[in-house]
Amino acid sequence: MTDLTRLTAAETAAKIASGELTAVAVAEAHLARIEAVDEKVHAFLHVDREGALAQARAVDEKRARGEKLGPLAGVPLALKDVFTTEGIPTTCGSKILEGWIPPYDATLTKRLKEADVVVLGKTNMDEFAMGSSTENSAYGPTGNPWDLTRIPGGSGGGSSASLASFQAPLAIGTDTGGSIRQPAAVTGTVGVKPTYGGVSRFGLVAFSSSLDQGGPCARTVLDAALLHEVIAGHDPLDSTSIDAPVPPVVEAALGGDVRGMRIGVVKEFAGEGYQAGVMQRFSESVELLRELGAEVTEISCPSFDKALAAYYLIAPSECSSNLARFDGLRYGLRTGDDGTRPAEDVTSLTRAEGFGPEVKRRIMLGTYALSSGYYDAYYGSAQKVRTLIKRDFEKAFEQVDVLVSPTTPTTAFPIGERVDDPMAMYLADLCTIPSNLAGNAAMSLPCGLAPEDGLPVGLQIIAPAMKDDRLYKVGAAVEAAFTARWGHPLLEEAPSL
Repeated sequence: MTDLTRLTAAETAAKIASGELTAVAVAEAHLARIEAVDEKVHAFLHVDREGALAQARAVDEKRARGEKLGPLAGVPLALKDVFTTEGIPTTCGSKILEGWIPPYDATLTKRLKEADVVVLGKTNMDEFAMGSSTENSAYGPTGNPWDLTRIPGGSGGGSSASLASFQAPLAIGTDTGGSIRQPAAVTGTVGVKPTYGGVSRFGLVAFSSSLDQGGPCARTVLDAALLHEVIAGHDPLDSTSIDAPVPPVVEAALGGDVRGMRIGVVKEFAGEGYQAGVMQRFSESVELLRELGAEVTEISCPSFDKALAAYYLIAPSECSSNLARFDGLRYGLRTGDDGTRPAEDVTSLTRAEGFGPEVKRRIMLGTYALSSGYYDAYYGSAQKVRTLIKRDFEKAFEQVDVLVSPTTPTTAFPIGERVDDPMAMYLADLCTIPSNLAGNAAMSLPCGLAPEDGLPVGLQIIAPAMKDDRLYKVGAAVEAAFTARWGHPLLEEAPSL
C-alpha cells in the first residue's frame, strides 16, 4: 500500500476529492507518523489529535454530501506556533506564553480552516521568531531530519523539519529575516516569503511589524503555490494588507518555463564566508537556468552589504516595542505577584524569568537604538539604508525579471556550534534579509547536496513586489529539471528516521 505520508499535497487532495482516500485515513497516517518519529525530531510543540480528526471527518462528510471540495481539502498541515489558534495553545516558543489559549483565530488560521485544510498542531520555533536555528526555543531545539545533530534552520525549524521528516505535507512559517527560506534551504524543502502585505498578519504575534510575513512551506513548488493561494489576499483587519488580487501563483507553478526570462545573479552574495559546496551547487543552478533558455547576467546591488547591520537595528527596535505587551499583568506568565509588590516589580520579575537570552539581547539592543540621543544615529540611519536597498532592487528589476542567489552561505551547522556566537548565527540570514527590508517576494527550493557533507543546498529566487508568480514560474522549471536530472525528488535521499 502507498505510504500516505509520502504523497504530495496535490496528490493527496486529488485522491480525497475522488474518494480514493478518506481525509480521516490521511490524518491518521500523519498522526501515526508524528507519534513514531517526533520524539527524535521535536518538530511539534502541540499535536491536536482530536481537532485534526474532527476536521478530517468534516471533509469526508462534505464529500459524501456531494459538496465541492477546495484544492487542499483534507490535506494535513503543521502550523508555526506564532499564529493564534482558538482553543489551542500558542506559545511562540516562549515560557512567557506557556499554557496560553488564544480566544480567537489568526486570519491565516481561519482561512486554512475555511479551505478544509487539516491542522495537525503547532510547530517548534525560536522564541518569538528570534533566531536562525530553532535553538532559542524555550522547549528545546528541533533536529534536522537529514542529520538530527544539526539545526533545521530558524526561526521556523519545526515547520521545515515536519516536512522533511514526512510528518506533514504542508506547513506554515513566518519570514522576518529569512525564517521561511533559510529552514527550507537546509532541510531540502520549498519555502516562500510572499510580498509583504500579501498574507494577513492579523493574529500573527508580532516580532518586527514592518518585516514579519507569513508564508507557505511545502515539499514541492506546486504544493507551495496551492497553499499560497489559500492563505493570501486582502484582510481589512490588517492595516498593512494589500488590497489587490492575489498573483496567479498556481497557474505559474503548473506552467514553469524560463525561456526568454532575464535572470540576474547577485554579485554581492558570494565570496568569503560561503561554503564551497554551496557555491558549486549554486553555479550549477545558474548553468541549468541558461540551459533552460533563460538569459543570465550579473547584477550588482552595493547596498546589500549593509543589509545585515540595518536589519539588526530595525528588527530589535521594533521587537522592543512589540514585546512590551508581555508584562505579566494581562496574560501569560506572572511571577512574584504576592499581593504586596508594585506592578513594576512583577513585570520585571516576569520578563526576567519568561524571556530567553536571545529575546533579552534584542530587546536591550532595540531599546538602546530607540533611546533619546541615539535614535537618529542608529534606527534613523538603518532606515536610510533600507531605502537604499529598495532602490537597488528597483534598479535591478529594471534589468531583469528575477534575481537568484544561494539561500544560505552554508549548509546546516551542528546544534550548539553558534549558540555562544550571535554574530556567526546572524550571518545565516545574510542572503535573505534584503528581501525583508524591501518587502518583495522570495523563494527557496532545493538545488542539490553539498559534496562536503551531503546536506541540502537552497537556491533563492527573488521577484519584485506583487510579482510572486514569477517565483513559481522559475521555481517549477528548476524543480522539474533537477528532479529529471536526479531521477527523484531530493528528499528521497534523506536518511530514514
